[in-house]
Amino acid sequence: MRGGDGAEVIYALRNSDTLARKITNELENAGQNVRKFYQKRLPSDPSKDYYYLLRKTPNNETVIVEYGFADSTGDDVNLLKNDWQTLAEAVVKGLAEYIGVPYSVKGDNYYIVVKGDSLWSIAKKFNTTVDKLKELNNLSTNNLSIGQKLVVTSPVKDTDTYIVQKGDTLYAIAGRFGTTVANLMSINNLSTPNLAIGQVLRIPSVSSSETYVVKAGDTLYAIANRFNTDVQTLKNINNLTTNNLSIGQVLKIPTNSANNIYTVVAGDSLYSIAGRFGTTVSVLKNANNLKSDLLSIGQKLIIP
Repeated sequence: MRGGDGAEVIYALRNSDTLARKITNELENAGQNVRKFYQKRLPSDPSKDYYYLLRKTPNNETVIVEYGFADSTGDDVNLLKNDWQTLAEAVVKGLAEYIGVPYSVKGDNYYIVVKGDSLWSIAKKFNTTVDKLKELNNLSTNNLSIGQKLVVTSPVKDTDTYIVQKGDTLYAIAGRFGTTVANLMSINNLSTPNLAIGQVLRIPSVSSSETYVVKAGDTLYAIANRFNTDVQTLKNINNLTTNNLSIGQVLKIPTNSANNIYTVVAGDSLYSIAGRFGTTVSVLKNANNLKSDLLSIGQKLIIP
């Protein structure tokens, strides 16, 4: 039929209509009207399916989904052009329900709420915090609804860039991505920590695969110093809301791809350099095997 409007789902003669009905329901929930779901027989042999695809996949439960008409006189054309991803996900939802598995979607920066989710469980899953999720999604309460789409990461242009937002600081961005101020300044050739809204920053490659098991007497401050990072970064990548630790607790440790080198200029001190790069004098001295606070112009320092 030409000029029709709406989706159709065809299922094989060998199967029940259960899967087709579930897909139909999800398409309707996604905003597409469904003309029908049905079976069709081959005129020359009514015991066989009309469609070749259904006939030639005898060991599978196969359905054909026609999402709409390209020459529709209704809204199919706009739906297929603008909402094709939503319609495709509707089919996945129907299939997930049919085979009995939880449905969720994880994209570059969003997540679809499923039954049993809470802001706390989602924050833990994506190594963020409840407050951050509420901020990103403009939520005033902790209430969620099934099917709700949540932004779970800040806007990122691609896998290694970040666009500066109002209120951002290098320190906050470094903590968010499990890196350091020094790394951000180095990889972006920044001479000062000042940022401008809309500025595009490269995000250095960071691996959080290294772990550390907390021992008696450990503190976040001591662990941060040991691994040349800071307390806030450790809290961010481990989704910690307090500084409390327990013996045997496993912590993710950010491992940056390379050290950064800073050349001392007139007027520099260990204190001023530490402040500039978001670290401490003791960390600088340990990283550079310094016995005193004295520096010389032109001296090269490793910035951890």
